[in-house]
Amino acid sequence: MLGIHDYWLFVASGILLNLTPGQDTFFILGRSIANGVRIGIASVLGISVGSLIHTAMAAVGLSAVLATSASAFMVVKLAGAAYLVYLGVRMLTTRSSVEGLATSVDRTSVWTAFRDGIVTNVLNPKVALFFLALMPQFIDRDSNTKIAAFIVLGLTFITTGTLWCLTLAISAGSLRRFFVRNPRGLNVVSRAAGGVFVWLGLRLAVSRQ
Repeated sequence: MLGIHDYWLFVASGILLNLTPGQDTFFILGRSIANGVRIGIASVLGISVGSLIHTAMAAVGLSAVLATSASAFMVVKLAGAAYLVYLGVRMLTTRSSVEGLATSVDRTSVWTAFRDGIVTNVLNPKVALFFLALMPQFIDRDSNTKIAAFIVLGLTFITTGTLWCLTLAISAGSLRRFFVRNPRGLNVVSRAAGGVFVWLGLRLAVSRQ
């Protein structure tokens, strides 16, 4: 169908890759533990939208620019690294409010988490290269429906990834109850998550791939 072969092998590969901790995993865990389930879910949905954008780019071949242009890759990589560092510094310098755990999350906060999820995912060139490197291996070279095949495979990967990330967000967000009883722990975790974001950004900036 659509020139796709070994579909279930692709599904299995995608699930294994989703289970491997990476930048998105740490982002979701940090946001969920520090700010709760709603913020965690918003972050997951933002990352999923970012993956949809990468799928569309791969389908029309725009991601190939990142694979062939060293300068374009470097610009996008540094932009993504800078944004991660910015998020980390913001978490390190903003004091978390224990009282805020007992109140409802406003729409601005949810929107901010959703937006940050999109930006961190879109500005990660490794995600674009992943889509471009993995999906063609499961599409027949002579297929006349390559764009549709890319979209189907991309949506498959995003679906399994979103389900796993939602599980992470809900599980991690539930730990907020502990921090209501242990207020100091909230600030410790928030700063630890900020430190992880800064580390991820710096690692992305200095990586050679």
